[in-house]
Amino acid sequence: MNEALLVILFFLVLCIWLGLQARKGKNMSLEQWAIGGRGFGSFLLFFLIAGEMFTTYTFLGASGGAYRSGMPPALYAFNCFYFVIAYWLLPPIWRYAKKNNVISQSDFYDKKYNSPALGVLVAVISVISIIPYLIMQLKGLGIIVSEASYGSISPNVAIVVGVIAITIYVTASGMHGVAWTAVIKDIMILAVVVFMGIYFPLHYYDGIQPMFEAIDTAKQGFLIFPEQGLSISWFISATIMTALAFYMFPHMLAGVFSAKSPKSLRWNAGVMPIYQVIIIFSLFIGFSAILQVPNLQGAEADLALFKMAKMSFDPWFVGVIGASGAMAALIPSSLVLTATATILPKNVYKVWKPNTSDDQLQRLSRMLVPVISIVTLYFTFNGGESIFTLYLMAYSFMAQLFPALFFSLWKKNPVTFQGAFAGMIVGILIVVYSTTSGTTLATLFPSLPQAIQDLDVGLAVLFINIAVTLGVSAVTRKTSIGMKEDNKQASGMENIVE
Repeated sequence: MNEALLVILFFLVLCIWLGLQARKGKNMSLEQWAIGGRGFGSFLLFFLIAGEMFTTYTFLGASGGAYRSGMPPALYAFNCFYFVIAYWLLPPIWRYAKKNNVISQSDFYDKKYNSPALGVLVAVISVISIIPYLIMQLKGLGIIVSEASYGSISPNVAIVVGVIAITIYVTASGMHGVAWTAVIKDIMILAVVVFMGIYFPLHYYDGIQPMFEAIDTAKQGFLIFPEQGLSISWFISATIMTALAFYMFPHMLAGVFSAKSPKSLRWNAGVMPIYQVIIIFSLFIGFSAILQVPNLQGAEADLALFKMAKMSFDPWFVGVIGASGAMAALIPSSLVLTATATILPKNVYKVWKPNTSDDQLQRLSRMLVPVISIVTLYFTFNGGESIFTLYLMAYSFMAQLFPALFFSLWKKNPVTFQGAFAGMIVGILIVVYSTTSGTTLATLFPSLPQAIQDLDVGLAVLFINIAVTLGVSAVTRKTSIGMKEDNKQASGMENIVE
């Protein structure tokens, strides 16, 4: 067993131990297990939300995107629109959740619109979206551990061991276990990525500016936005879309519900853009690899970070890097696992069995954790292209939940549950069609200006969703008012007859 693998195993055991320790002194009610009893202050909440934001993408995707395609995907990775939305949107969501005992994302829609059916629809959309997300995290975990251990452990074995680890501490400790392990994970990622992002440009190019000058000389135009395709209009629309969808994911809202106060959420929204600077160092790693390990093709580009690490550091430090990357997969995965195991009993099973108590739901949620883990493992190894297609659609799916949530926070909500339901369904159907058929604004409207053709098609779908939501709401509200008037008149006639 090599040094790198020993280091990775040490940190894996540490994660399990921390996750199990997190439950001590806690009465594991449904609220405690699912959202930490709404008791996380600014410090713990910071690491929990950062734990979701800095995933395997921070390790593999951001550096690989910079290596493969240059500046557009690099800047796309650095998206601060998230936090503008978070600052204004999350505190009122938290207040409503606290007042109405909301513990899951689907709960919010159910209670806001007084419609269990809408809650079930949101639950189905969410699970369809986050299971592929979880699968991609686990695949990233397998790649990271296999690379960092110099091939001494296969990706599949690494995935199985990782899933066993998170199943143990999520079943035992729920959100508390996720939060505790997130602290060590983010400290390690911060140290490792910042160090490599500074070291590689200095060591191989004598600085960050000389690195970019060398890349520009070797690959002219690589560091600027192209006039079409991944252009500036694509960048703006795509970052807006992902920002709108980001907090619609059930595991993100579970993190929001775990906050002790709305002040904690606003503090995090203000601080997180500074912490997100860490992604810049991940991009520096990808850019530094362009001339040092050239000609990486396809999926190999995502391994640029480990190619650079192996040619630069001793095995023990490669093990530290691998452990950080493994935790970057495990912590978001455990958060997703907790949220999924909460949604299915609370917002699907309880609709079928409405007399189920919270204690029964809590036991069912914990029992579901290993079941969901096994199902996820199966699709991780056997999902094929269908899982990847669902993963591509995940953000667009979750964005379809935004209009109903946004309008529900208005003083007078203009949306009915029928309107919310119709908008989501229409949006989802168009996303499925556009993704599977490859339809874009450019293919639909080839005569429009290039800036419009390059817009993210998901943004256009969202506008259609809003139009359907408001249109159906206007019709159903008038129908509802008319029925109430008819009922009043009928009641008046009955009184006269009496």
